Amino acid sequence: MTLSGKVALVAGGTRGGGRGIAVELGAAGATVYVTGRTTRDHPSEYERPETIEETAEMVTALGGQGIAVQVDHLVAEDVGRLVDRIRAEQGRLDILVNDIWGGEKLMEWNKPVWEHDLQKGLRLLRLGIDTHLVTAHHALKLLIERPGGLLVEVTDGTADYNADHYRLSPFYDLVKVAATRMAWAHARDLAPHGATAVCVTPGWMRSEMMLDAYGVTEETWRDATKVQPHFIISETPRFLGRAVAALAADPDRARWNGQSLSSGGLAQVYGFTDLDGSRPDAWRYVPEVQDAGKPADATGYR
Repeated sequence: MTLSGKVALVAGGTRGGGRGIAVELGAAGATVYVTGRTTRDHPSEYERPETIEETAEMVTALGGQGIAVQVDHLVAEDVGRLVDRIRAEQGRLDILVNDIWGGEKLMEWNKPVWEHDLQKGLRLLRLGIDTHLVTAHHALKLLIERPGGLLVEVTDGTADYNADHYRLSPFYDLVKVAATRMAWAHARDLAPHGATAVCVTPGWMRSEMMLDAYGVTEETWRDATKVQPHFIISETPRFLGRAVAALAADPDRARWNGQSLSSGGLAQVYGFTDLDGSRPDAWRYVPEVQDAGKPADATGYR
């Protein structure tokens, strides 16, 4: 699998799934523009150590070319300048990944809308929906100039799962369903230009913030199963990255146009594995084991 000569924009690539996607696109040989708000000199309100420069360096170290650009994707003018820069420097855009989020510290779980902090909730909508539309507005104009472009909207949960499972917050629920619908809508507009749009979800992802929440590292992540046994189905951000890289390298990717996909499901199709050689299939496991109240056991699911 090679993406040599391809140019990607991973919007929201500072950490988590965005970093995993950027790194795997780089490992396949792509030039990857990594955007986010946190740089070494200017941290965001997250107050996290991860930076876009660090992600870009990881891309380059694995054989691609990583280019870090600080961008707030709510500022349309800044996104427009970013796309102008990509056009000037590369003359093309082959892959757009919309992984912008930034809402973890705004979440209020298990609260109805009238008890949820309204400003936090509306901020979630802006971060998870507006940013994706602003970025698509500017970047897809460049992506459609060559046939074969790929847009990936990243969400949490497959369309089937989210259709009949409440995601424990009216704002979070709406954001994650909206990403799936955006991919479906963009697919209709992109198809006449020979481009493809999909929505992809990771499973239970061992992001930097998730590992910190459980007080473990990537090396000791299994210790978290003592607190949350179903964490046994979790996956690294690189697993999601390999899913996106496989899609980008597939000459027949248009077969997926408009669909809701998962890292675990795509692993069964393309044959890639997580870093440990397994293929965790969280969106089969969650309804069949976790939601069904069965004891945690990933046998047959990874």
